[in-house]
Amino acid sequence: MKKFTAVLLAGVMALSMAACGGSADGEKETTTTAAAGSESEGESSAAAGNGTTLIMATEAGFAPYEYTEDGETVVGVDVDIANEIAAAMGCELEIQNMDFDSALLAVQQGKADFAAAGISVTPERQEEMDFSIEYTTSKQVVVVNKSAKRVAAVDELTADTIVGVQTGTVADTYCQDDLGTKDLRQYSKFMEAAMDLKNDKIDCIIMDSLPAEQMVKENEDLEVLDGEVFTDKYAIAVQKGNTELLDQINEVLQKLVDEGKVEEFIINHTTK
Repeated sequence: MKKFTAVLLAGVMALSMAACGGSADGEKETTTTAAAGSESEGESSAAAGNGTTLIMATEAGFAPYEYTEDGETVVGVDVDIANEIAAAMGCELEIQNMDFDSALLAVQQGKADFAAAGISVTPERQEEMDFSIEYTTSKQVVVVNKSAKRVAAVDELTADTIVGVQTGTVADTYCQDDLGTKDLRQYSKFMEAAMDLKNDKIDCIIMDSLPAEQMVKENEDLEVLDGEVFTDKYAIAVQKGNTELLDQINEVLQKLVDEGKVEEFIINHTTK
């Protein structure tokens, strides 16, 4: 009976460590974070077998979900969630900071274990990646220049409005497919869009409400219009078919949602 129990326990440990490229006889790693600053050219930890490292791809220009306070270390709501996932799996978390589109591509190509960057689940993305349960809801809003104010209300958006969006986001898709924007300006970073808005090169920016509030806080000449364009929900993306990792992520996410931890993380990063 003791022998059977030992064999069973070893099997469970091996299954747990396999998802982050570890081995059953390795020690549990301390969870840490590190910003890579550019897109990784290597394979994910699961593919390359790099001990017990779990690689998260993100774009750290989307406060409060992911941002940097010192120009290097990535922090935010998604990072807090990722640390909880890594800890539950006995892995060390490595964060690779890159453009939003590159983060999604890194997961598709197996260069990162998962992507967390305020990612919306769309039918098109579901064809390329698998997604966790949705863990938070967010509004898409309109940011304008106070002095110019070429758009005075959300319902004034038309196909002729010059709109700034982050490339690859749901706002990008909305402007192309639903609004039919004739002059759409796509940016890799929201701060670039903010500069163009301040210099009257675009009429507005459509983006998530929480990062929008942070942007306005840092740029007094910008403001968020009342109302919302549409409501959005976020999830974590993994490589297509990686059900083992997805199941573990979902288990942690559900626990965090049930315990109110995700809301707590959001409050922590919006009241600093």
